[in-house]
Amino acid sequence: MKQAGGAAPAAGLLSLVGEFWRGVAAFTRGLAGGAPIRPLLPSLAAAGLAVAALGLSPASAAETESVELPVGDLTLTGDLVRPDDVDMSQPVVLLVHGTFAHKDVELMEALQGALAERDIASLAVTLSLGQDRREGMWDCNQPSTHRHEDAVAEIGAWVDWLGTEGYQQIVPLGHSRGGAQVALWLARVGERADIPTAVLLAPMTEDAGTAVENYEQRFGAKLADVLAEAKAAEPDQTLEVPGLVYCSGTNATAQSVLSYHADNPERDTPTLLTRGVSMPVLVIAASEDEVITDLPERLAPIVDETKLRLEVVEGADHLFLDFFAEDAADLIAEHIAAQP
Repeated sequence: MKQAGGAAPAAGLLSLVGEFWRGVAAFTRGLAGGAPIRPLLPSLAAAGLAVAALGLSPASAAETESVELPVGDLTLTGDLVRPDDVDMSQPVVLLVHGTFAHKDVELMEALQGALAERDIASLAVTLSLGQDRREGMWDCNQPSTHRHEDAVAEIGAWVDWLGTEGYQQIVPLGHSRGGAQVALWLARVGERADIPTAVLLAPMTEDAGTAVENYEQRFGAKLADVLAEAKAAEPDQTLEVPGLVYCSGTNATAQSVLSYHADNPERDTPTLLTRGVSMPVLVIAASEDEVITDLPERLAPIVDETKLRLEVVEGADHLFLDFFAEDAADLIAEHIAAQP
């Protein structure tokens, strides 16, 4: 089921608007060294607001559709943005959000707009986490029955849907936990003709020792005790736990607790990239990332610039806010264009 968005305004005017926004982004990154020119941001933001007051935006020259996809007992939702001059023979980027987030978070919307400026179609989706037509951030007050690996089936369902719509080149892109989930999907499906490449944006890393320390620091409880209780319970039994991912004092099924917190290399992106991922992959790290702090170090032994390329956006934090989404979009567009 698709619900089409409004028609795009005149192409000539929108072309000028697109050039304006590209110029703003390029100018703020500076003429040398890519360093942002922060003192000018207020003036440039005001200029952007003046353009926005006319009802225009960088992605205005694109058709936007709200998409619903039935999968089992659930309905998944997504937003498909396709620039006017792009057809289905050209690549489409499938955007997967980070932990317990959704398709409408700032980064996903910024990337869709920036990719549209660069004539790249994109589909941003919301992982269901077991909820029908889920909206907004996950509510920690409700029991968690979902698992980290549930994303694999949903990513696959969206890839298949894009294929049935006629798209011939699909580029999965995941941010944070979504990056690890995309990597897990890639490792499980292997080589596919319709997946020329993939992009991982600040993807999650994990090692058992750090995970134990982080859990105890965050929730004030020993992870070993929590896991022991979960292993002794039935998979679908609901437990009261000190914490699940970032939810404190919450309820979760035993299988949910084990999926997110038991030692499992399938949550570690660098490990997954060595397990059957055959297509070229671009990994984009943020130099000021305080969430995923060891990504360049962990990837260094396996980066070869052919199958695995690592780029670092200087000045960006984990969420690539402000104009750093533009920097990421530049790298994504260049990488896609470089594929045979």
